[in-house]
Amino acid sequence: MPLVCEDTQATIAAVKSYGAKISSEDELLTVTGPEHIETPEDIVDCRESASTIRFVTPILSHAEGLSILTGGPSLRKRPMKPLIDSLGHLGVKCYSTHGDGHPPLVVFGGTYRGGETRIPGDVSSQFISGLLFSASLATEKTSIQVATALESAPYVKMTIEILREHGVRVDADADFTSFAVRERQRVKPCDHIIEGDYSSAAFLLAAGAITRSPICVSRLRTSGSTQGDKEILSILRQMGVDMDVQSESVWIRSANLRAAEIDAKDCPDLVPPVAAMACYAAGVTRIRNARRLKMKESNRLATLSCELRKMGAWIRETDDGLEIADVSSLKGANVASCGDHRVAMACSVAALGAKGVTTVQGAECVTKSYPAFFDDLKSLGADIIGR
Repeated sequence: MPLVCEDTQATIAAVKSYGAKISSEDELLTVTGPEHIETPEDIVDCRESASTIRFVTPILSHAEGLSILTGGPSLRKRPMKPLIDSLGHLGVKCYSTHGDGHPPLVVFGGTYRGGETRIPGDVSSQFISGLLFSASLATEKTSIQVATALESAPYVKMTIEILREHGVRVDADADFTSFAVRERQRVKPCDHIIEGDYSSAAFLLAAGAITRSPICVSRLRTSGSTQGDKEILSILRQMGVDMDVQSESVWIRSANLRAAEIDAKDCPDLVPPVAAMACYAAGVTRIRNARRLKMKESNRLATLSCELRKMGAWIRETDDGLEIADVSSLKGANVASCGDHRVAMACSVAALGAKGVTTVQGAECVTKSYPAFFDDLKSLGADIIGR
């Protein structure tokens, strides 16, 4: 079932702007691709969706005219320079309007010639996915070299799998340091069944672990999924959670939380729910390789540290992650989401085990990725006012 949230709505609108036809009915989304990439008639508003602007910018380099892409206040602070520079190596004239490597962007269409390019792998895997989506439309072969160690590699793997299902051949070496995409490939139609999202499910699983409540999260593909955030299952086991993993569901049976060493290199979106659990885990939890979280909707490491401390947590920001020690208990407090959907959800989940009432300011930002979050918490028995 397709997820309908602000980010996916931004992507749908952007895809429509260059000629795709999209209709929805019940749990079905039907997409008819354009014969060629059209120049949008208006500015492409990517709202607050970094994935949208990073996927669509390379594609619009194949339109004939000039395209302008922008978004909300947070998106206009997100880095785009690595993608701008990489596209430049391929002949694309793409500029940041303020010259600072951030949106708004101007893309001169018809300038993608193909060839060789380089991209860092430690800023955002979305840059590589965007290049891969675009490369098959070029008139020359595209070769992509990853200049630094690739982080969030599972997302690139998912991109390649989807492209191959649509008949697009992508050659990649074993450690994802280089990619090659042949030119003028025909993209064929393909039907998909959308997997349940582990990034969102992780907060519900964390809620069960914190409250030691038996809960079941269904529609999760537990075997064969390439989602990086499926790692939450391994993390839960490390932290002492007793689970029953079935073919399409995960049951939390009980939990006696203990600290763990967490490498967030390939699963940075799990840091917020894991941080919430770590506040209740015996010992000191260390989360590393999460430096990229400083460049999200907020500086997510600093924001999590600040807001969870308001609830009495012992939490310290390190150079590339967090250290969190157990405390006797958390207390209700006034906390701020800082416009960051994952911070809002992490604080809400942490509040389930706290003494007293917690107020999350700006909690409506969860609609960016998980509009039903508070309704789902209510369905599990949480007492929530204001939703």
